[in-house]
Amino acid sequence: MARTLTVAIGGLGAIGAHLARALDAGVEGLRLTAVAARDQDKARRILAGFREAPALVALPALAEHADIIVEAAPAAVFEQIAEAAIGRGRIFVPSSVGALLPRMHLLQRARETGARIIVPTGALLGLDAVRAAAEGTVESVTIETRKPPRGLEGAPYLAEHKIDVLAITTPTIVFKGNAFDAARGFPANVNVAAALALAGIGPERTMVEIWGDPTVTRNSHTIRVEAAAARLTMTIENVPSEENPRTGKITPLSILACLRGLTSTLKVGT
Repeated sequence: MARTLTVAIGGLGAIGAHLARALDAGVEGLRLTAVAARDQDKARRILAGFREAPALVALPALAEHADIIVEAAPAAVFEQIAEAAIGRGRIFVPSSVGALLPRMHLLQRARETGARIIVPTGALLGLDAVRAAAEGTVESVTIETRKPPRGLEGAPYLAEHKIDVLAITTPTIVFKGNAFDAARGFPANVNVAAALALAGIGPERTMVEIWGDPTVTRNSHTIRVEAAAARLTMTIENVPSEENPRTGKITPLSILACLRGLTSTLKVGT
C-alpha cells in the first residue's frame, strides 16, 4: 500500500482554511497533522469542528510535523515557512509564488537538503502547455490580469506611485513590466504571473499587464504565448473569495488537486 503523506498548513485564511477542511473531510493518501496561524483564537474556532484536529503550532515549527508543508500565509512570512521546510528536506508547496522569485537561492538550498518545491497552478490555466512549449523555442509570454479595483488595494507599487485604485472609474492599466517587477510591486496579486514565469521563460522575459477594472466582478487572466511549437491564447475568469478578494476561489482547489497528485495512482497532466 502507498504510504500516507502528512500535511501541515501555514495560514488559515481564504486558502488555508478551505484546504484544511477538505483534508479533514478525507483525502486518500493525505493526513492533516499541523497548522499555524497568526490569529490563534480564530484558528481554534476553525479547528473546533474537525474530525481529527491538527496540532496548532508556530510557523517555523510546521516542518517538524509533516512531510508536506503548504504555505498559505501573507507573503511577509513566506521566508519563515519556506526556509524551515526546505531546511528539513520537506515537500514545500507555496501559494505566495511571487515571494519565491526574489528568493531563488532556495532552489539551491533544496538541492542540498533533498527538499522539493512544487508550485501549484493556482488561479491560472495552461501551465502544462507552457511547460511543454518551453522545452522548445519560445519567442514571448505575456499575461494580462484584470481585477476589480478593490482587489488591488494595498499593493506596494500603487502606494509608491500614489495611485488611488479605488478612484478608478474606467478600465485602467496600473502596471506594465516583467514578472519579477510585478511580483515585487504586487505581492498579493501576481502569484499567477510568477507561476507562469517559472513554467516558461523566466521572470525577466515574462511580461505582465495589470488592470484595475471597475466593470468586472471576477479576477481574469489572459495568457498569450508565441512559440515554435504552438501559439497559445488562454483566458480564465475566477470568482474572488469572499474572505479575500485578492484570492480566487479556485486557488485552494488547485492546491488540493496538486496534493492529490502527489499520492494518487493516476495523475493526469505533466
